[in-house]
Amino acid sequence: MSPTSSRGMWSSRAGFILAAAGSAVGLGNIWGFPTQVGQGGGATFVVIYLACIFLICAPIMAGEIAIGRRTGLSPVGAFSALAPGRRWWLLGALGVLAGVGILSFYSVIAGWAVAYVWFTATGAVSGSPDDIGRFFAEFTGSGLISAFLAILVIGITAGVLLGGVRAGIERVTKLLMPLLALLLVALAVRAVTLPGAGEGLAYYLRPDLSRLADVGVFTSALGQAFFSLSLGMGCILTYGSYLSRQDGIAASALWIVALDTSIALLAGFIIFPVGFSIAGFDPTASGPGLIFTVLPRLFAEMPGGHLFGGAFFLLLSVAALTSTISLLEVPVSHCVDALGWTREKAVAAVAGAISVLAIPSALGNGAVGVFTSLPGLGMGFLDLMVTVWNEVALPVGGLLTAIFVGRIWGVDRALEELRAEGRWMPVPELWSFLLRWVCPAAIAMILVAALAALF
Repeated sequence: MSPTSSRGMWSSRAGFILAAAGSAVGLGNIWGFPTQVGQGGGATFVVIYLACIFLICAPIMAGEIAIGRRTGLSPVGAFSALAPGRRWWLLGALGVLAGVGILSFYSVIAGWAVAYVWFTATGAVSGSPDDIGRFFAEFTGSGLISAFLAILVIGITAGVLLGGVRAGIERVTKLLMPLLALLLVALAVRAVTLPGAGEGLAYYLRPDLSRLADVGVFTSALGQAFFSLSLGMGCILTYGSYLSRQDGIAASALWIVALDTSIALLAGFIIFPVGFSIAGFDPTASGPGLIFTVLPRLFAEMPGGHLFGGAFFLLLSVAALTSTISLLEVPVSHCVDALGWTREKAVAAVAGAISVLAIPSALGNGAVGVFTSLPGLGMGFLDLMVTVWNEVALPVGGLLTAIFVGRIWGVDRALEELRAEGRWMPVPELWSFLLRWVCPAAIAMILVAALAALF
Protein backbone atom coordinates (compact mmCIF):
# COMPACT_ATOMS: atom_id res chain seq x y z
CA MET A 1 0.00 0.00 0.00
CA SER A 2 1.13 3.60 -0.42
CA PRO A 3 0.38 6.99 1.08
CA THR A 4 -2.97 8.27 0.00
CA SER A 5 -3.71 11.71 -1.27
CA SER A 6 -5.77 12.46 1.82
CA ARG A 7 -2.69 11.98 3.99
CA GLY A 8 -0.42 13.90 1.66
CA MET A 9 2.94 13.19 0.06
CA TRP A 10 6.22 15.03 -0.35
CA SER A 11 6.49 16.87 -3.63
CA SER A 12 10.10 15.74 -4.08
CA ARG A 13 12.86 13.68 -2.50
CA ALA A 14 14.67 16.91 -1.61
CA GLY A 15 11.62 18.02 0.35
CA PHE A 16 11.59 14.77 2.29
CA ILE A 17 15.33 14.93 2.99
CA LEU A 18 15.17 18.51 4.27
CA ALA A 19 12.12 17.77 6.42
CA ALA A 20 13.65 14.60 7.89
CA ALA A 21 16.98 16.33 8.46
CA GLY A 22 15.08 19.14 10.17
CA SER A 23 13.45 16.55 12.40
CA ALA A 24 16.89 15.28 13.41
CA VAL A 25 18.50 18.68 13.85
CA GLY A 26 17.61 20.30 17.14
CA LEU A 27 18.90 21.95 20.29
CA GLY A 28 21.02 18.89 21.07
CA ASN A 29 23.08 19.44 17.90
CA ILE A 30 23.94 22.96 18.98
CA TRP A 31 24.96 22.34 22.58
CA GLY A 32 24.98 18.57 23.12
CA PHE A 33 27.39 17.50 20.39
CA PRO A 34 30.17 20.04 21.09
CA THR A 35 30.06 19.15 24.77
CA GLN A 36 30.34 15.44 24.07
CA VAL A 37 33.28 16.13 21.77
CA GLY A 38 35.03 18.13 24.48
CA GLN A 39 34.46 15.47 27.11
CA GLY A 40 35.28 12.56 24.82
CA GLY A 41 38.72 13.39 23.47
CA GLY A 42 38.19 15.90 20.66
CA ALA A 43 38.70 14.48 17.19
CA THR A 44 38.84 10.97 18.66
CA PHE A 45 35.21 11.30 19.71
CA VAL A 46 34.29 12.68 16.28
CA VAL A 47 35.71 9.64 14.47
CA ILE A 48 33.87 7.25 16.80
CA TYR A 49 30.69 9.31 16.43
CA LEU A 50 30.87 9.16 12.63
CA ALA A 51 31.34 5.40 12.74
CA CYS A 52 28.26 5.07 14.97
CA ILE A 53 26.24 7.32 12.67
CA PHE A 54 26.92 5.37 9.49
CA LEU A 55 27.21 1.82 10.85
CA ILE A 56 24.40 1.82 13.43
CA CYS A 57 22.07 4.79 13.01
CA ALA A 58 21.84 4.92 9.22
CA PRO A 59 20.72 1.25 8.93
CA ILE A 60 17.96 1.81 11.50
CA MET A 61 16.88 5.02 9.80
CA ALA A 62 16.59 3.21 6.44
CA GLY A 63 14.51 0.54 8.17
CA GLU A 64 12.15 3.12 9.70
CA ILE A 65 11.67 4.85 6.36
CA ALA A 66 10.99 1.49 4.69
CA ILE A 67 8.29 0.61 7.24
CA GLY A 68 6.60 3.97 6.77
CA ARG A 69 6.65 3.91 2.97
CA ARG A 70 5.62 0.25 2.72
CA THR A 71 2.48 0.81 4.81
CA GLY A 72 1.70 4.46 4.15
CA LEU A 73 0.64 4.71 7.79
CA SER A 74 1.67 6.33 11.07
CA PRO A 75 3.53 4.19 13.66
CA VAL A 76 0.67 2.28 15.30
CA GLY A 77 -0.99 1.36 12.02
CA ALA A 78 2.33 0.60 10.34
CA PHE A 79 3.42 -2.02 12.88
CA SER A 80 -0.09 -3.48 12.98
CA ALA A 81 -0.13 -3.85 9.19
CA LEU A 82 3.23 -5.61 9.04
CA ALA A 83 2.62 -7.85 12.07
CA PRO A 84 -1.17 -8.38 12.14
CA GLY A 85 -2.65 -10.02 15.20
CA ARG A 86 0.47 -9.40 17.26
CA ARG A 87 1.28 -6.77 19.84
CA TRP A 88 3.93 -4.92 17.87
CA TRP A 89 1.46 -2.06 17.51
CA LEU A 90 2.55 -1.18 21.05
CA LEU A 91 5.92 -0.14 19.62
CA GLY A 92 4.09 2.33 17.41
CA ALA A 93 2.12 3.55 20.41
CA LEU A 94 5.39 4.13 22.25
CA GLY A 95 6.53 6.34 19.37
CA VAL A 96 3.33 8.38 19.49
CA LEU A 97 3.61 8.83 23.26
CA ALA A 98 7.29 9.76 22.91
CA GLY A 99 6.38 12.51 20.45
CA VAL A 100 3.86 13.92 22.91
CA GLY A 101 6.13 13.57 25.94
CA ILE A 102 9.24 15.03 24.33
CA LEU A 103 7.38 17.99 22.82
CA SER A 104 5.84 18.79 26.20
CA PHE A 105 9.25 19.70 27.66
CA TYR A 106 11.13 20.53 24.46
CA SER A 107 8.70 23.36 23.80
CA VAL A 108 9.64 24.92 27.15
CA ILE A 109 13.36 25.04 26.29
CA ALA A 110 12.56 26.20 22.76
CA GLY A 111 10.51 29.02 24.29
CA TRP A 112 13.53 30.11 26.31
CA ALA A 113 15.59 30.27 23.10
CA VAL A 114 12.93 32.42 21.43
CA ALA A 115 12.94 34.85 24.37
CA TYR A 116 16.73 35.10 24.34
CA VAL A 117 16.68 36.33 20.75
CA TRP A 118 15.13 39.50 22.17
CA PHE A 119 17.10 39.53 25.43
CA THR A 120 20.51 39.34 23.75
CA ALA A 121 19.68 41.60 20.81
CA THR A 122 18.47 44.37 23.16
CA GLY A 123 21.24 43.97 25.75
CA ALA A 124 18.90 42.84 28.52
CA VAL A 125 21.39 40.07 29.42
CA SER A 126 24.43 41.93 30.72
CA GLY A 127 26.56 42.55 33.78
CA SER A 128 28.75 40.18 35.78
CA PRO A 129 28.58 36.38 35.46
CA ASP A 130 26.50 36.34 38.64
CA ASP A 131 24.11 38.92 37.19
CA ILE A 132 23.64 36.86 34.03
CA GLY A 133 23.09 33.70 36.06
CA ARG A 134 20.51 35.45 38.24
CA PHE A 135 18.76 36.80 35.14
CA PHE A 136 18.37 33.28 33.75
CA ALA A 137 17.19 31.89 37.09
CA GLU A 138 14.62 34.66 37.50
CA PHE A 139 13.44 34.30 33.91
CA THR A 140 12.98 30.52 34.03
CA GLY A 141 11.53 30.84 37.52
CA SER A 142 8.62 32.84 36.12
CA GLY A 143 6.23 30.00 35.39
CA LEU A 144 3.68 32.20 33.66
CA ILE A 145 6.21 33.48 31.11
CA SER A 146 7.73 30.03 30.49
CA ALA A 147 4.28 28.50 30.02
CA PHE A 148 3.25 31.28 27.63
CA LEU A 149 6.41 30.83 25.53
CA ALA A 150 6.01 27.04 25.42
CA ILE A 151 2.40 27.38 24.25
CA LEU A 152 3.53 29.97 21.70
CA VAL A 153 6.06 27.50 20.26
CA ILE A 154 3.41 24.77 20.13
CA GLY A 155 1.00 27.21 18.48
CA ILE A 156 3.51 28.17 15.78
CA THR A 157 4.25 24.49 15.19
CA ALA A 158 0.53 23.73 14.92
CA GLY A 159 0.16 26.52 12.38
CA VAL A 160 2.79 24.88 10.18
CA LEU A 161 1.09 21.47 10.40
CA LEU A 162 -2.29 22.90 9.45
CA GLY A 163 -0.86 23.50 6.00
CA GLY A 164 -0.44 19.74 5.50
CA VAL A 165 2.58 17.84 4.26
CA ARG A 166 3.50 19.88 1.18
CA ALA A 167 2.12 23.34 1.89
CA GLY A 168 2.97 23.19 5.59
CA ILE A 169 5.81 20.91 6.69
CA GLU A 170 7.72 20.75 3.41
CA ARG A 171 7.41 24.42 2.49
CA VAL A 172 8.51 25.64 5.93
CA THR A 173 11.41 23.22 6.33
CA LYS A 174 12.66 24.08 2.84
CA LEU A 175 12.92 27.66 4.10
CA LEU A 176 14.21 26.94 7.61
CA MET A 177 16.94 24.41 6.82
CA PRO A 178 18.89 26.66 4.40
CA LEU A 179 18.40 29.53 6.87
CA LEU A 180 19.79 27.35 9.62
CA ALA A 181 22.83 26.44 7.52
CA LEU A 182 23.50 30.07 6.58
CA LEU A 183 23.28 31.19 10.20
CA LEU A 184 25.64 28.43 11.28
CA VAL A 185 28.23 29.28 8.65
CA ALA A 186 28.04 33.02 9.37
CA LEU A 187 28.37 32.52 13.12
CA ALA A 188 31.21 30.01 12.69
CA VAL A 189 33.15 32.44 10.49
CA ARG A 190 32.73 35.16 13.11
CA ALA A 191 33.56 32.81 15.98
CA VAL A 192 36.91 31.64 14.59
CA THR A 193 38.11 35.27 14.33
CA LEU A 194 37.63 35.96 18.06
CA PRO A 195 40.56 36.27 20.49
CA GLY A 196 41.27 32.82 21.91
CA ALA A 197 39.56 31.06 19.00
CA GLY A 198 42.74 29.14 18.14
CA GLU A 199 42.85 27.58 21.57
CA GLY A 200 39.19 26.62 21.28
CA LEU A 201 39.69 25.03 17.87
CA ALA A 202 42.68 23.07 19.17
CA TYR A 203 40.58 21.75 22.05
CA TYR A 204 37.79 20.81 19.66
CA LEU A 205 39.91 19.15 16.98
CA ARG A 206 42.95 17.75 18.78
CA PRO A 207 42.64 13.95 19.08
CA ASP A 208 43.28 12.35 22.44
CA LEU A 209 44.11 8.80 21.39
CA SER A 210 44.24 7.61 24.98
CA ARG A 211 40.45 7.91 25.06
CA LEU A 212 40.14 5.04 22.57
CA ALA A 213 40.49 2.69 25.53
CA ASP A 214 37.57 4.35 27.35
CA VAL A 215 34.36 2.37 26.83
CA GLY A 216 32.41 5.38 28.10
CA VAL A 217 33.49 7.40 25.06
CA PHE A 218 32.01 4.77 22.73
CA THR A 219 28.78 4.69 24.74
CA SER A 220 28.53 8.50 24.71
CA ALA A 221 29.24 8.70 20.98
CA LEU A 222 26.61 6.09 20.18
CA GLY A 223 24.09 7.74 22.48
CA GLN A 224 24.66 11.17 20.94
CA ALA A 225 24.41 9.75 17.41
CA PHE A 226 21.22 7.86 18.21
CA PHE A 227 19.41 10.71 19.93
CA SER A 228 20.59 13.29 17.41
CA LEU A 229 18.82 11.49 14.56
CA SER A 230 15.44 11.21 16.31
CA LEU A 231 15.37 7.42 15.97
CA GLY A 232 12.90 5.28 17.88
CA MET A 233 10.16 7.91 18.26
CA GLY A 234 8.24 7.43 15.02
CA CYS A 235 9.20 10.74 13.39
CA ILE A 236 11.27 9.23 10.59
CA LEU A 237 8.73 6.42 10.10
CA THR A 238 5.90 8.94 9.80
CA TYR A 239 7.81 11.11 7.35
CA GLY A 240 8.66 7.95 5.38
CA SER A 241 4.95 7.21 5.03
CA TYR A 242 4.65 10.32 2.83
CA LEU A 243 7.51 9.24 0.52
CA SER A 244 6.94 8.16 -3.08
CA ARG A 245 8.09 4.70 -4.20
CA GLN A 246 10.03 6.40 -6.96
CA ASP A 247 12.39 7.93 -4.39
CA GLY A 248 15.36 5.93 -3.16
CA ILE A 249 15.41 5.22 0.59
CA ALA A 250 19.09 4.34 1.07
CA ALA A 251 20.39 7.49 -0.61
CA SER A 252 17.86 9.60 1.27
CA ALA A 253 18.90 8.13 4.63
CA LEU A 254 22.56 8.88 3.90
CA TRP A 255 21.72 12.46 2.93
CA ILE A 256 19.76 12.93 6.16
CA VAL A 257 22.54 11.65 8.41
CA ALA A 258 25.12 13.68 6.45
CA LEU A 259 23.15 16.92 6.88
CA ASP A 260 22.50 16.29 10.57
CA THR A 261 26.16 15.48 11.20
CA SER A 262 27.40 18.50 9.25
CA ILE A 263 25.27 20.82 11.35
CA ALA A 264 26.51 19.22 14.58
CA LEU A 265 30.13 19.60 13.43
CA LEU A 266 29.56 23.23 12.46
CA ALA A 267 28.12 23.94 15.91
CA GLY A 268 31.47 22.97 17.42
CA PHE A 269 33.15 25.68 15.35
CA ILE A 270 30.90 28.17 17.13
CA ILE A 271 30.76 26.90 20.72
CA PHE A 272 34.48 26.29 21.35
CA PRO A 273 35.96 29.43 19.74
CA VAL A 274 33.29 31.56 21.45
CA GLY A 275 33.70 29.75 24.75
CA PHE A 276 37.48 30.04 24.87
CA SER A 277 37.14 33.79 24.35
CA ILE A 278 35.70 33.93 27.88
CA ALA A 279 38.03 33.88 30.87
CA GLY A 280 37.34 30.86 33.05
CA PHE A 281 35.27 29.03 30.42
CA ASP A 282 34.54 25.40 31.31
CA PRO A 283 34.61 23.37 28.05
CA THR A 284 32.70 20.53 29.69
CA ALA A 285 29.72 22.75 30.54
CA SER A 286 26.55 21.75 28.75
CA GLY A 287 22.85 22.37 28.39
CA PRO A 288 21.14 25.50 29.65
CA GLY A 289 24.15 26.36 31.82
CA LEU A 290 26.28 26.74 28.70
CA ILE A 291 23.77 28.29 26.35
CA PHE A 292 21.85 30.67 28.58
CA THR A 293 24.48 31.81 31.10
CA VAL A 294 28.01 31.29 29.74
CA LEU A 295 27.70 32.44 26.12
CA PRO A 296 25.62 35.56 26.87
CA ARG A 297 28.59 36.77 28.95
CA LEU A 298 30.65 36.97 25.78
CA PHE A 299 27.84 38.43 23.70
CA ALA A 300 27.52 41.25 26.24
CA GLU A 301 31.25 42.07 26.06
CA MET A 302 32.31 41.57 22.43
CA PRO A 303 31.97 44.29 19.75
CA GLY A 304 28.68 43.76 17.98
CA GLY A 305 27.89 41.08 20.53
CA HIS A 306 24.21 41.96 20.77
CA LEU A 307 23.76 41.26 17.07
CA PHE A 308 25.87 38.09 17.27
CA GLY A 309 23.95 36.89 20.32
CA GLY A 310 20.59 37.60 18.75
CA ALA A 311 21.62 35.68 15.62
CA PHE A 312 22.84 32.75 17.73
CA PHE A 313 19.55 32.40 19.60
CA LEU A 314 17.66 32.83 16.34
CA LEU A 315 19.69 29.84 15.14
CA LEU A 316 18.64 27.88 18.24
CA SER A 317 15.01 28.81 17.69
CA VAL A 318 15.08 27.69 14.05
CA ALA A 319 16.74 24.39 15.01
CA ALA A 320 14.11 23.86 17.70
CA LEU A 321 11.21 24.57 15.34
CA THR A 322 12.36 22.05 12.74
CA SER A 323 12.23 19.43 15.50
CA THR A 324 8.93 20.47 17.07
CA ILE A 325 7.27 20.16 13.65
CA SER A 326 8.15 16.46 13.39
CA LEU A 327 7.36 15.76 17.05
CA LEU A 328 3.84 17.13 16.67
CA GLU A 329 3.30 15.41 13.32
CA VAL A 330 3.66 11.92 14.86
CA PRO A 331 0.56 12.07 17.12
CA VAL A 332 -1.32 14.18 14.56
CA SER A 333 -0.72 11.57 11.86
CA HIS A 334 -1.88 8.85 14.25
CA CYS A 335 -5.17 10.66 14.92
CA VAL A 336 -5.74 11.14 11.19
CA ASP A 337 -5.03 7.47 10.42
CA ALA A 338 -6.50 5.67 13.43
CA LEU A 339 -9.40 7.93 14.39
CA GLY A 340 -10.33 9.27 10.97
CA TRP A 341 -10.04 12.87 12.13
CA THR A 342 -9.40 15.72 9.74
CA ARG A 343 -5.92 17.22 9.94
CA GLU A 344 -7.40 20.41 11.39
CA LYS A 345 -9.17 18.58 14.21
CA ALA A 346 -6.13 16.42 14.95
CA VAL A 347 -3.75 19.39 15.08
CA ALA A 348 -6.06 21.38 17.35
CA ALA A 349 -6.70 18.49 19.75
CA VAL A 350 -3.11 17.26 20.00
CA ALA A 351 -1.59 20.74 20.24
CA GLY A 352 -4.08 21.60 22.98
CA ALA A 353 -3.28 18.46 24.96
CA ILE A 354 0.47 18.99 24.68
CA SER A 355 0.08 22.62 25.76
CA VAL A 356 -1.53 21.40 28.98
CA LEU A 357 1.21 18.78 29.48
CA ALA A 358 3.89 21.43 28.97
CA ILE A 359 2.72 23.47 31.96
CA PRO A 360 4.33 21.30 34.71
CA SER A 361 7.69 21.49 32.91
CA ALA A 362 7.31 25.26 32.58
CA LEU A 363 6.55 25.51 36.31
CA GLY A 364 9.34 23.15 37.34
CA ASN A 365 12.23 25.63 37.39
CA GLY A 366 11.51 27.48 40.59
CA ALA A 367 7.97 28.71 40.00
CA VAL A 368 6.19 25.88 41.85
CA GLY A 369 8.05 23.88 44.50
CA VAL A 370 6.45 20.50 43.89
CA PHE A 371 7.33 20.61 40.16
CA THR A 372 10.82 21.99 40.85
CA SER A 373 11.75 19.11 43.16
CA LEU A 374 9.45 16.12 42.85
CA PRO A 375 8.96 14.34 46.20
CA GLY A 376 11.12 11.23 46.47
CA LEU A 377 12.84 11.75 43.11
CA GLY A 378 15.18 14.66 43.76
CA MET A 379 14.63 16.16 40.30
CA GLY A 380 12.33 18.62 38.64
CA PHE A 381 9.41 17.70 36.39
CA LEU A 382 11.27 18.79 33.25
CA ASP A 383 14.28 16.64 34.19
CA LEU A 384 11.95 13.70 34.81
CA MET A 385 10.47 14.08 31.33
CA VAL A 386 13.96 14.18 29.80
CA THR A 387 14.91 11.00 31.66
CA VAL A 388 11.74 9.07 30.84
CA TRP A 389 11.49 9.94 27.16
CA ASN A 390 15.01 10.78 25.93
CA GLU A 391 17.08 8.41 28.02
CA VAL A 392 14.74 5.41 28.32
CA ALA A 393 11.88 5.46 25.80
CA LEU A 394 14.00 6.30 22.75
CA PRO A 395 16.59 3.54 23.20
CA VAL A 396 13.79 1.05 23.87
CA GLY A 397 12.00 2.20 20.71
CA GLY A 398 15.18 2.01 18.64
CA LEU A 399 16.10 -1.42 19.97
CA LEU A 400 12.66 -2.86 19.23
CA THR A 401 12.58 -1.23 15.79
CA ALA A 402 15.87 -2.91 14.85
CA ILE A 403 14.53 -6.25 16.10
CA PHE A 404 11.25 -5.76 14.24
CA VAL A 405 12.86 -4.94 10.89
CA GLY A 406 15.59 -7.55 11.21
CA ARG A 407 13.60 -10.48 12.61
CA ILE A 408 9.82 -9.90 12.60
CA TRP A 409 9.10 -8.14 9.32
CA GLY A 410 12.34 -9.62 7.98
CA VAL A 411 15.36 -8.19 6.19
CA ASP A 412 14.28 -9.76 2.89
CA ARG A 413 10.98 -7.85 2.87
CA ALA A 414 12.72 -4.70 4.06
CA LEU A 415 15.32 -5.00 1.29
CA GLU A 416 12.53 -5.47 -1.23
CA GLU A 417 11.14 -2.10 -0.15
CA LEU A 418 14.57 -0.46 -0.08
CA ARG A 419 15.28 -1.64 -3.66
CA ALA A 420 11.80 -0.89 -5.02
CA GLU A 421 11.73 0.53 -8.54
CA GLY A 422 15.36 -0.53 -8.95
CA ARG A 423 16.67 2.06 -6.50
CA TRP A 424 20.26 2.07 -5.24
CA MET A 425 21.00 -0.03 -2.16
CA PRO A 426 24.71 -0.45 -1.38
CA VAL A 427 26.06 -3.68 0.16
CA PRO A 428 22.68 -5.15 1.23
CA GLU A 429 24.41 -8.02 3.03
CA LEU A 430 26.26 -5.56 5.29
CA TRP A 431 23.02 -3.67 5.99
CA SER A 432 21.29 -6.91 6.96
CA PHE A 433 24.15 -7.96 9.26
CA LEU A 434 24.30 -4.57 10.97
CA LEU A 435 20.55 -4.40 11.50
CA ARG A 436 20.18 -7.96 12.80
CA TRP A 437 23.20 -8.12 15.07
CA VAL A 438 25.24 -4.94 15.57
CA CYS A 439 22.44 -2.38 15.98
CA PRO A 440 20.46 -4.24 18.67
CA ALA A 441 23.64 -4.99 20.67
CA ALA A 442 24.85 -1.38 20.47
CA ILE A 443 21.49 0.11 21.46
CA ALA A 444 21.17 -2.36 24.33
CA MET A 445 24.51 -1.01 25.55
CA ILE A 446 23.10 2.53 25.53
CA LEU A 447 20.03 1.41 27.45
CA VAL A 448 22.05 -0.45 30.07
CA ALA A 449 24.33 2.57 30.53
CA ALA A 450 21.32 4.90 30.88
CA LEU A 451 19.61 2.66 33.42
CA ALA A 452 22.86 2.22 35.36
CA ALA A 453 23.24 6.00 35.56
CA LEU A 454 19.70 6.31 36.91
CA PHE A 455 20.04 3.70 39.63
